[in-house]
Amino acid sequence: MSTPEIPVKIVVRTTIDQQESFELQLFGQYFEKGNASYLKYEEAMEEGSVRTIVKMAAKEGLILRGGAVKMRLPFELNRKLNGSYEMPFGQFETTTLTKNLEHYFDNGQGFIDILYDFTMQDSPAGTYHLQITFQEDKK
Repeated sequence: MSTPEIPVKIVVRTTIDQQESFELQLFGQYFEKGNASYLKYEEAMEEGSVRTIVKMAAKEGLILRGGAVKMRLPFELNRKLNGSYEMPFGQFETTTLTKNLEHYFDNGQGFIDILYDFTMQDSPAGTYHLQITFQEDKK
């Protein structure tokens, strides 16, 4: 059973090693299909447009990006999972070790919180804290 897509305003905040922080504000869609919740949005980067889909289920998550940057980052609490990150100049193997994974959507508002250790090509890239908040965009 899938729900209709709900237009949402999204704030994506990424903090690396509790030091650098990036924030992105954009618009996208939220919907539910099967046992999972999906958030999809598009962002403009120097390399071109990137489409992102964040899929959240009970104990796992997945971030898929396509377009100028291709990425597959899987998340499952307390498990090390392999993913990939592809840019115009090459593809990199990635690993995520998820320490916290939470999400909810209720009454037109949602929240996704993922804390994970990120490794690229067997080299630690830091502890990433991804916080996504979104709310229904009632035009």
